[in-house]
Amino acid sequence: MKTILIIEDNLEIRENLAEILELDGYTVLTAEDGIAGVSQAQDNLPDLILCDIMMPNLDGYGVLHMLSRNPQTMRIPFIFLTAKAEKVDIRKGMSLGADDYIVKPFDETDLLSAVENRLKKYEVISGGTSSKASTKSEDELFPNKYQKSYGKRELIYREGETPTNIYQVANGKIKLTRLSTDGKEMVLDLLKPGDYFGYWSVLKKTSTQENAEALEPSQITHIPTSDFLEVIETESAVASKFIKLLSNNLLAQQYKIVELAYDSVRKRVASALVQLSDKYTDDPSKPFSMAVSRETLAGIAGTSVESAIRMLSEFKNDGLVEVDKATITIKEYDRLKTAPY
Repeated sequence: MKTILIIEDNLEIRENLAEILELDGYTVLTAEDGIAGVSQAQDNLPDLILCDIMMPNLDGYGVLHMLSRNPQTMRIPFIFLTAKAEKVDIRKGMSLGADDYIVKPFDETDLLSAVENRLKKYEVISGGTSSKASTKSEDELFPNKYQKSYGKRELIYREGETPTNIYQVANGKIKLTRLSTDGKEMVLDLLKPGDYFGYWSVLKKTSTQENAEALEPSQITHIPTSDFLEVIETESAVASKFIKLLSNNLLAQQYKIVELAYDSVRKRVASALVQLSDKYTDDPSKPFSMAVSRETLAGIAGTSVESAIRMLSEFKNDGLVEVDKATITIKEYDRLKTAPY
C-alpha cells in the first residue's frame, strides 16, 4: 500500500484530500505547514508528496528545496497543489524539481489520475525500487569531487568544450547562457547553491552546449565525469534524480519558449525580475535587491539591452522598482508578477 504525504495549511482541503486518497486505498499522512511537512517526509519517507505552495513558516518551494538536498527524500515524487495558475509559478515549480502541478479547485478524478501516473512513472524510472531504499551520501558517491573558486563574470566552462566534470553550486550565483546567431546573449537558466549543471552534455556524450558564468564570487564543486557516469550506472536513486532534473528542465524551457513567443517585452522584463527574485531571495518578507547587469536582465527576458533599460525606467517611474547603478530593488513584487502588460 502506497503512502501519500499531504502538506496543506487549509484544514478543510487537507481533510478532503485525505478522505479522497484513503477511499482509493492509499495510506495518508498530513502536515499543516511546510516545516511539519519536511519533518514528516524525513521521518516516514512517503511514496509521494502533495504540497501546497502558499503556507506559513515555510512555503512549498522551500519544502521542495529542503527535500531535494536530502539523499533519502530527493527522489520522492512531488506534486504542487495550489490555487496559483500563473505561468511563472508553474515554471518555477518545475525548474525546482516538482513532478506535476495541480491547480485548485481540482477534480477528484484528475487528482487521483495525477497521483497514480506519477507513482507509475517513478516505478519505471527507478526500476521498481522503493523511495525508502538506502542511499549513500554524496561524499561516498563522489570521493574525488573538489571545490574551486570563481570571480564575478568568470567562466566555469565555454560552449563547445569537451566536458571533464559536472558541477554543483556550493556558494554564489551562476548563469547558463548561449549566444544567438546575431551575437546576443540568451540566459538559459539561473542557478543557486545546491543546483547541478553541466550534466546534459555528459549524458549525451557531446561537447558542452552552453556557457556557465559566475554572477558573483562563487564556489563550485567539480565532480569528474568518470565518477558521475559510474554512479549513474550503479545507483538507481542518483539516476532517477538526474532523469527528473532533465525532464523538469525541458518543461521549464517549453514554458520559456511560450513566454518569449506571446508575451510583450514589458511583460518579459517584469517576468525576468520576478524570476531573479524567486531564485535568489533570502528573506521573502523584505524587498529583493540584487546587482545585475543589464545584459543579463536582457538575456533572461529575451530582448535587447536597450529595451531592458527602457522597461526598467518605466518600472521605476511606476514605483515598481528602485535602481541604484547596477542594483535593482523590487518594491512591488505582486504588481510586477500579476499586472496585465
